[in-house]
Amino acid sequence: MATNLFDDFNPVSSKEWKQKIQFELNGADYNETLIWNSPEDIKVKPFYHKDEFTKAYPVSTKATEFKICQNIFVYDVEKSIERALDSINRGAESLRFTIENDTIDIEKLLAKLPLEKVTLHFNLTFLSIDFVKKIEIIAKEKNATIFCNLDPIGQLAKDGNWFITKEKNNFETLNLLSKEETTTSLISINSALYQNAGANMVQQIAYSLAHANEYFNKITIINQPIVFEVAVGTNYFFEIAKLRALRLLFNIIAKEYNHNLDCNIIVSPTKRNKTLYDYNVNMLRTTTECMSAILGGANAIANLPYDALYHKDNEFGDRIARNQLLILKHESYFDKVNNPADGSYYIENITNQLAEKSLALFKDIEANGGFLKQLNDGLIKRKIQESADKEQELFDTGKEILLGTNKYPNKDDRMKHDLELFPFVKQNPRKTLITPIIEKRLSEKIEQERLDKE
Repeated sequence: MATNLFDDFNPVSSKEWKQKIQFELNGADYNETLIWNSPEDIKVKPFYHKDEFTKAYPVSTKATEFKICQNIFVYDVEKSIERALDSINRGAESLRFTIENDTIDIEKLLAKLPLEKVTLHFNLTFLSIDFVKKIEIIAKEKNATIFCNLDPIGQLAKDGNWFITKEKNNFETLNLLSKEETTTSLISINSALYQNAGANMVQQIAYSLAHANEYFNKITIINQPIVFEVAVGTNYFFEIAKLRALRLLFNIIAKEYNHNLDCNIIVSPTKRNKTLYDYNVNMLRTTTECMSAILGGANAIANLPYDALYHKDNEFGDRIARNQLLILKHESYFDKVNNPADGSYYIENITNQLAEKSLALFKDIEANGGFLKQLNDGLIKRKIQESADKEQELFDTGKEILLGTNKYPNKDDRMKHDLELFPFVKQNPRKTLITPIIEKRLSEKIEQERLDKE
């Protein structure tokens, strides 16, 4: 007969644990010594106990279903087809094509791909009804799962200008597309922009939701899932909680518009903490970030190659990035359990706090004119910049550490000879409707100084 060994021990309350900890601290203050405050003003305790846990909000995450996604920039169609097929043969389950203009032969690009077994995402840097209709025809013919990821508001936020279209405005274009019965998902939210620019997690979630809310208000018919393109950093448990809180709040808000489809979250590691020097550490960073993405409930993950900052797309970097996910999925058993964070008092507590703070900020944005108004007024950019400056100060003073850069740097490391890409913020003076939100890495200043001295 099986016996429960825990019956032989009396339960220990959180009060008893605190008393024991206080005794061991030998007079040091418990709050000052063991509780730290996150940039989101969330107090993180040294332990979490069931007798202090109040409520777990229901969040459904399916780690067993996440797809390994390969990013492909389409310039030469033949080479892109070859790369796509090679990626699929080597373990990719999803493809994300970046296409810069509507002259690309989309029928030729997709003709040889096994669309019945791979999911497609398109990162289109233009807005064209005719081009999207071509994709829709292919999706229906091949019974393919395709996400077009159209995000005019994200274009405005990142570029400073709307897409140029034949229609009166970008929302008219989306409405004309959405009026037809489509099998492809049209709308996406570029949440990664806010993270890569330095927004804290509450801002990332709230701005993403307010961003989505503008589409709910302006697009008459949304009958396919909305995609969130999210970037995750190395704050492991917080990033898990961030994705859970985003999904939770989106479903609450979407139901107000009678939109009952769950969102689709595609995640990439952040660029903000990636470094030019001691670049192999980037592999460690992206590994834990991909782990957070899986446990947080990402539908697809497109890993960032360790050399993405300074090398053009290359076979070796892509293979290593893809293999990181293959190891997590097939050798580390990350795909075996759904809702893996359930029952963790710590993660559920952070999820609750992030959700509550993000919802409060979302409501404040809506009460003060909505996301587009605050974006046009420059308030969103200013708030993100304030958070980015605080984080930059922590990095500059050594309180936030990037190993190999501001802690234990290799003075003999040389990079100037290996730069195929410009790894810093690019200056592009031009006329814009608003000041765009700029993505910037923490280590850029240090790296520029080191390159100048090589």
